[in-house]
Formats: sequence, structure tokens, C-alpha cells
Amino acid sequence: MAAPATAPPPPSNLRRIVAASLVGTTVEWYDFFLYGSAAALVFNKLFFPDSDPLVGTLLSFLTYAVGFAARPLGALVFGHYGDRLGRKKLLVLSLLMMGGATFAIGLLPTHATIGSAAPVLLTVLRLVQGFALGGEWGGAVLLVSEHGDAKRRGFWASWPQTGAPAGQLLATGVLSALTALMSESSFEAWGWRIPFLLSGVLVILGLWIRLSVDESPVFKAALAQAELRKSASAPAEKMPLVAVLRHHWRDVLIAMGARMAENISYYVITAFILVYATTAADLSKQTALNAVLVASAVHFAVIPLWGALSDRVGRRPVYLVGAIGVGLWMFPFFALIDNQSFGSLLLAVTVGLIFHGAMYAPQAAFFSEMFATRMRYSGASIGAQFSSVAAGAPAPLIATALLADFGTSTPISLYVIAAALITVVAILCAKETRNRDLSDIEAGDPGDAGETPRTDSVGAQDELPAEARKA
Repeated sequence: MAAPATAPPPPSNLRRIVAASLVGTTVEWYDFFLYGSAAALVFNKLFFPDSDPLVGTLLSFLTYAVGFAARPLGALVFGHYGDRLGRKKLLVLSLLMMGGATFAIGLLPTHATIGSAAPVLLTVLRLVQGFALGGEWGGAVLLVSEHGDAKRRGFWASWPQTGAPAGQLLATGVLSALTALMSESSFEAWGWRIPFLLSGVLVILGLWIRLSVDESPVFKAALAQAELRKSASAPAEKMPLVAVLRHHWRDVLIAMGARMAENISYYVITAFILVYATTAADLSKQTALNAVLVASAVHFAVIPLWGALSDRVGRRPVYLVGAIGVGLWMFPFFALIDNQSFGSLLLAVTVGLIFHGAMYAPQAAFFSEMFATRMRYSGASIGAQFSSVAAGAPAPLIATALLADFGTSTPISLYVIAAALITVVAILCAKETRNRDLSDIEAGDPGDAGETPRTDSVGAQDELPAEARKA
């Protein structure tokens, strides 16, 4: 039995909910991207000083990738409790964990002070960051998706997605300002710590806004239904993970495939570019940071536009434009950077991020609409975060290794194109989800043999026992 449809909240309330999700995701991504930029710029010297410069960069990107390895675990843990206890509680916890780990990195002694213990501690804090981010994304997009109505869900749910470019904008902007105002020796000695310590201020702001919003009405209705089933002595619900793998395994695979081009292209365009531009193209760190900074502002602006377009034409067509576009753009992308001019570099990164936005914008609504309420946090998080281990985690590492081995950008372009092909196939296998009422997708598993089987890959009928229906 589907939960009764809930009326959308008034615009002022919805805007506050969007702001709460956006501020939180911005802080989380600021922390995460700050590490990636620092790994490309200074961590090779501070934590791996005995290595060849390019090898040191590889090692620093390896600690960067470790954070992605912890994201699936975060998705499992936060998804489980988010489906049982609610979205809001887990979002507060993820923000505290991410902010605390980032602040601690700003206080961390380097290799020159404590030797090999420094990179070990750095790796541990990176694991905490990854664990927290693995639980953040699903809760943030669901909080908005489950409050809004179906007609504009793509637009409203795309706003938490802008937290990624906003975080990138903040992280790159702070680093760019510091490298412009400080000498290289001062920045490497102590200036790099400032952006990490600023995270503490951002976390306080994020908590203040996030604690002011209420739990989603769709989740409340599903929780009430589960309590009704429990009071009627119906079989207990299965764990969200078990339910997801039983009812939504196909959707999880589609979500993972959809993430390949989106995740890989983003980290090549924004993280690896700092390595390629400063080594192969012989551009300055400041030039590379400024290009990413301006392009991230454009990225922030186009994501809601792509999200609104997905409300009109569907999630799949917009996603396909992004996947095909980013694949076709890779060879021109590196050719423009090889021109060794700021204008060419800016054009390369900006167009790449515009295509990325076409995938990233509808992703929040698309993944939310695939799963039933009592397993939606788990399903969306698992689909999104498990793919990051194979996609975003090794992307800068693989790109740097390919550059070191071949000395050319061609294999890197082919790497991104292969990811784009996987994403295109995944989207072609998916069903359109636009205009679905999330309260009608109630695939919960009561656990008895008499439940009505699923009729499609998105939702299954959830029939309550007769006693519960009478109640």
C-alpha cells in the first residue's frame, strides 16, 4: 500500500530546506576538494619529500584515493541508519565528521616533524573524510527530493548538487588567493594549513542551518506505515541493504554505470588538470587554479538549468547529452591546454564542466526516483558511492600514471571516452523516472511469502497484512 501523497511544502519552507542541504554539501565538498587540490600542489613535498616529484604526486593522489575507498562503507552505514532513523540526524553527523577531520588535517605535523607517521595520520583522516562523504550525498539530495513535488523535482534536487562546484569554488578560491598573496616557501611552510582550519567556521554555519529543518514528510509517512505494520504483528522489515539488493539490484547497477563518466571526467578536469597544466603544459599553479576557479563558477550556474531542463524533457536525455558531450570533448580538451594560454585552458575546463553538469544535475532526482522510501537512502547512496571506488578514486592516479608512462594525453582521453561509453549504455538501459510521485514508490519488504511481486525495476507493491489494513 502506497503512502498517501503529501502536499509540497510552501516555497519559503522548500527554499530553507534547499539551503540546508546546499550549505552542508558545500562544506563537505569544500573539505573533500581542498584535500585533492592540496594533494596536487603541496602534499607531495610535505608528506612524501624523499620521492621523485611525479612519484610524490602519485603517492599523494594515492592517499586522495583512499578517501574514496571509505565512501562505500559510509554509504552502507549512513544509508542503513538514514532509512531507519531519518535523513536529518545522519546529515548532522556526517557534517561533524567531515569538518572535524578536515580541521585536524590543518593541525597535522608534516614528514619533516614526525617522519613516516605523518602520511599515516594523513591517510587516517582522509578515511574519515571519505566515510562521512559517503553518507552525506544521499541524505542531502533525498531531503530535498522528498520535500518537493514531482513537476520541479529535477530543478530543486539539483541545488544540493551545486554544493560540489560551490565547494570546489571555495577550496580553489582560497588556495588561489593564498598562492597569489604568499611566497611559495611561506605557503608550503604554513599557509596551506589556513584553508583546512577555515573548515571549522563553515561547519558551524552548516550545522546552524541544517538543524533548523524538519524531516522529510515522505519518510515520516513511510516510517508511520512501518510502525503500523509492526503494531499489527506483521513480519519485520528486512534490512534496507537486503531489500535494495532484492528489489532494486538492477537500479543499483544502472546508477553505478551512470556515475562512471560523471565521476571520472570531473576529477580529471578539476584535480588532474592541476598536474597536467603545471607539468606537461608548463603553466603556473596560479594560472591553473584561476581557470578551475572561473570554470567552477560557470559549473555552479548551469547545474540548476540542466536540472530544470530534465523536468521538461526527462532525466535520460539530459544525462545522455552530458555523457556523449564529455566523451567527445576530451581530445579538444587536452589540445586546448597544450596551447599554453590561460584563455585556452579556461575554455577547456569550462566546456568540460558544462557537459559534466548535464550528468550531475539530474542525477539527484534520477537516483531518488529509482528507489522506495524505506530503502531510498541505502539504494541511492550505494549506487552513487560504490561506483566512486572504480571511477573517481583512481581517476587522478590513473591519469597521472598514464602521463608518466606515455608522456602524452592521448591515453587519458581514451580512458575518459571508455567511461563515457559505459555511462551511455547504463542510461540507455534505464527507465525514465520524471514525474514520479515518491510517495507512490513504496517497495518495502514485509517479509511474508504473500507479498505482491514487483512489476518494474523502480517500484514494487507493498501489501500490508489484513490486520494492518484494518487498523
